[in-house]
Amino acid sequence: MTAPKARLVLFDLDHTLLPIDSDYCWSVFTTDIGWTDSQVFRQRNDDFYAHYQAGTLDIHDYIRFATEAVRLQGPARAAEAHARFMREVVQPNLRPEALALVHKHQAAGDQVVIVTATNEFVTRPIATAFGVDELIAVELERGADGWITGGIRGTPSFREGKVSRVEQWLAAHGLDWSRADITFYSDSANDLPLLERVDRPIATNPDPRLRAVAQERGWRILDLFSDET
Repeated sequence: MTAPKARLVLFDLDHTLLPIDSDYCWSVFTTDIGWTDSQVFRQRNDDFYAHYQAGTLDIHDYIRFATEAVRLQGPARAAEAHARFMREVVQPNLRPEALALVHKHQAAGDQVVIVTATNEFVTRPIATAFGVDELIAVELERGADGWITGGIRGTPSFREGKVSRVEQWLAAHGLDWSRADITFYSDSANDLPLLERVDRPIATNPDPRLRAVAQERGWRILDLFSDET
């Protein structure tokens, strides 16, 4: 008798479960609290974000840039600032329709995992706010003092790297692609490698490129934040 497949539901985070880009907003927040030079930082941040949208982002360059302010401030001040970021920026953007979707899958017995190209420092508290324990994010390299260095540890969960990281997660849980029934919600064409690999791709609040692909291939399109689409 064939064992039933494990039901796995993957969610991208930014513009999928959140109507904002948490990484971009965190960068703006650190400028607003005086950690970076406003004009220089915002221009570079905007440039990186444009590359992300175009699918041309160098994730290693971006992580070095995005974590510089945090590295310089140290762990205690970084944690304090992130708690404020959660209160002031993230909590107002925890939309009930996104929370309900996550909770619906959990209530059905599905294993829910957030899979994001944003780093673990920014996203771990956000995953917790959604009630999701399992997070696949960009893991940050740490030095001998235990604090982040600006490098990436292992494979970054970005573009094709999301496929590799999900494969690693499956193996760590005694599974593989053939023994899991996988749904993936994402807004971004950057996630096409993983969307093409899963059983049920769901284009969620999709960007124009992903919407076009989803329409062509007959994938489900979910405009979760319907007032913004």
